[in-house]
Amino acid sequence: MPAMDDGFWHTKTLEEMTDTEWEALCDGCGKCCISKLEDEDTGEIHWTSVSCRLFDAEACRCVDYPNRLAKVPDCVGLTPAKVRAIPWLPSTCAYRLVAEGRALYWWHHLLSGSRDTVHEAGMSMRGKVTANETDLGDTDAYLEHMLEEEP
Repeated sequence: MPAMDDGFWHTKTLEEMTDTEWEALCDGCGKCCISKLEDEDTGEIHWTSVSCRLFDAEACRCVDYPNRLAKVPDCVGLTPAKVRAIPWLPSTCAYRLVAEGRALYWWHHLLSGSRDTVHEAGMSMRGKVTANETDLGDTDAYLEHMLEEEP
């Protein structure tokens, strides 16, 4: 059963959300777990199809979410402040949308009632990952997996 579009994300700021609400806001797209390259001269973000070593590409979830920050030194634990500052958060990210006062997309599970709609809508990384970071060597190897645009 779809959720009403008058949920906690309309009435609370990111800072006011409980831990449970914060975690529920994640749409499960997996885009945070994909390597991005930043052009040092322009600051432009280039998306790749390379996943983090802890990313389950089929489930679009971290296989060790509670310990991810300890196991992956460059993993970014999102906070309200980071959501507002990180330039590479996807344009469809629910955290970003709420921070900007915008509506969630129809495929978000809090609206659709299903965690599958993000995948059915093609908005997740399911089926789009071409390599795991453990399979690659230097930064040049990532260039072979660069995407033309944000997935």
